[in-house]
Amino acid sequence: MDKIAKDVGDIQSRLLDHRPVINAEIRYFMREFEEKRGYRESRLLENINKSVLETNEQMPPANFEDMKHQLSDISKRLDAANHMAERVQQRELEAQQGTQLKANMEQLKEDWAEFLKEQQRLKEEVDEEHACVTHTKQNY
Repeated sequence: MDKIAKDVGDIQSRLLDHRPVINAEIRYFMREFEEKRGYRESRLLENINKSVLETNEQMPPANFEDMKHQLSDISKRLDAANHMAERVQQRELEAQQGTQLKANMEQLKEDWAEFLKEQQRLKEEVDEEHACVTHTKQNY
């Protein structure tokens, strides 16, 4: 009986446990992928190296000095342009804040005028009520 149970267990594990096969397939896939990728990257690096060597052969040293000089000029111009752009942005921000401040001030003035009207209306109501109370006191 134990032998039968062991055989059934072995058969079941072989039928249902696919981990060893899956692991082997994963290793095979990874190996193939890395090999193909490695060849592609090495070809790409060889092409880049070839183009760099050709460029180095074609450019005389005088061009390097000219390029350095031109790059420094371009860098200075770029710094100046960045500085001017920052100033323009600062002015726009100040103008926007100024218009927003004016709008807020006008809104506050309108709110204040409305508050004063409401206070005047409440004062008149209190005065009328006081007049009625005074008139009632005088009548009695």
